[in-house]
This record gives sequence, structure tokens and C-alpha cells, in this order.
Amino acid sequence: MKRALKIGFSLLAVFVLLVPLAACGKDEVQTVRIAEVTRSIFYAPQYVAIEKGFFKEEGLDVKLTTTPGGDKTMTALLSDGADVALVGSETSIYVYGQGTNDPVINFAQLTQTDGTFLVSREKIDDFTWDQLKGKTFLGQRKGGMPQMVGEFVLKKHGIDPQEDLNLIQNVDYANIAPAFASGTGEFVQLFEPTASVFEKEGKGHIVASFGTESGHVPYTTFMAKESYMKENSETVEKFARAIYKAQQWVDSHEPQETAEVIQKYFEDTDLDIIEMVVDRYRSQGSFAADPILDEEEWKNLQDIMDEAGELPKRIDHETLVNTEIAEKVMK
Repeated sequence: MKRALKIGFSLLAVFVLLVPLAACGKDEVQTVRIAEVTRSIFYAPQYVAIEKGFFKEEGLDVKLTTTPGGDKTMTALLSDGADVALVGSETSIYVYGQGTNDPVINFAQLTQTDGTFLVSREKIDDFTWDQLKGKTFLGQRKGGMPQMVGEFVLKKHGIDPQEDLNLIQNVDYANIAPAFASGTGEFVQLFEPTASVFEKEGKGHIVASFGTESGHVPYTTFMAKESYMKENSETVEKFARAIYKAQQWVDSHEPQETAEVIQKYFEDTDLDIIEMVVDRYRSQGSFAADPILDEEEWKNLQDIMDEAGELPKRIDHETLVNTEIAEKVMK
């Protein structure tokens, strides 16, 4: 009898130990694979979310991979090589325009302006846009947001990109800065930190911001396939909450603090340059303060694409944008 009781108590003890372990399984860490279109200080809040532990607080373990170019990033997402993509919202429109049963949904906006700057080879104290007329302009890849926004801004200032200047668009993204440094073009459209590095080294001079000129647009957004979002709704919500925490952190802290947090992602860039870039982007409102991609921004995006002749068709905001998740995490 004593032996039976002893066995019974032993089994009970094992059961008591197993129950908490089973419960813990429900709260296990969820891995989320992010494919970012490029490594950029422009995406500072994303790196802050990782380094400040905001993803971990939500029970997420993010695996970040850089997949250069919108086409490669979207391919990674569509082929299930990534769960979430950080890329321009125009890519979701391109995918939808080609026809799909599993559309890509924008659920958290990270940047809300263009991130490029107009750099002149010569120093210009009082720059005006008409000074580009007749000059050689080294632009971005055709069909991408930088190029579309660039041409949109030029037209806004009465410049016909095809007629009023010598527009070069056949240089690969990775080679645009080296091409300018080696003597190609009198003006170039560059991302940071390259623009600031060129200025510091005397290779060029920042004379204007395309982000300031173009207004708010969903330039870079976190997106996922509709099927993934339905099957992992809680994970997507946690992800958006972590991003919102990071956006608020960047918005409320000095550029120097943000620069120090994200420095490990830009080991070849001096801390003072990182700080300068963060300050420039924050000052012009490039970092979205919350993850909501609103209807006005969506309209502005499609207007820019339409003007560039790259819009397959007009797509309603609610078709490819989910704001409910962002609104929920902000409460």
C-alpha cells in the first residue's frame, strides 16, 4: 500500500512539474524573419527596436537579413524566405497589379518621406531648382521610389526630366555614388550617409532634400502576405507594437542617443556622421512617429507612381493597407 501511495505521489509530482512547462509552451518565443531592402540609417527605428529589446519584450526573436533591391526583397517574401518585408509600398502595388490570390499587406509604416538628397559637385550658396537645367543629373533606378519621387519633384519645379537635363538612369544602385565620385554628372540623387560623407570629404554638397519637397508618402513599410497575417495575427500585432515603441523612443531621444544605439549596424560609418544623418531625417520628419499608413499618404504614393507612368491601376487604401493593427497597438 505504501509503495502504491509512493508511486501515486511521484506521478502527481511529475504532473505538477509538467503543467507549468506546458503552459510556458504557449508563451514561447516566436521567430520572425525580416527582409530589409537595404541597410540604411533611414531605418533607425527598426534597429532601435532590436537593440533596446522591444521585440524581445513582445516575445519575438527577429532574424534580420538585407536583400538589396525591391525585387529581391519581394521575392524573398513571396517565396516564404521571409515573414515580413521592409520595403517601399509601391512593391505591394506591383504584386497586386500582376494578379495574386495572396496579396501583400502594408501593416506598419516606418518612414514617411523620401530619404534622398540632391548633391551638387560644386558648392552652391543660393540653390534654385532651375540650376539643374542643361546639366547632367545622375538619378536612381527607373521604377523605384527614389527615381519616381525625384522626377515628381523636378516636375513640381517646372523641370522636364527627359528634356531639360541629361538624365542618367542606367547605373546600378550600388554604383551610383562611385560613378559620381569618379566624375560622372554634375548633380546626383543620394541616400544617407553617402550624401553626408561626400560633403565631409569635399566630393559633393547637399543642396536640397527630396523628402522635404515631396511631402508625406509611405516610403518604407513593413508588410506581409495576407495568409501569414491571418495565421499569425498575434505575432503581427506584437511586431507592430515593438515598432511603435521604437518610433516613440527615437522621437523622444536626442539624435546622439539614437546614433549610439544603432552604431553597430554601421561599423564603417563614423558616429558623428550617423548622428548628423539621424538628426537630418528626424528634423525633416522622415521617421514616422507611429505605424499608421493613412489614406492621404496612400493617395500621394499613387499620384507619384501615376506621374512616373509606373502605376498599374488605382488600388483602394483598404485593399492593401491594414491600419487596424497599428491603431490597436497605439491604444
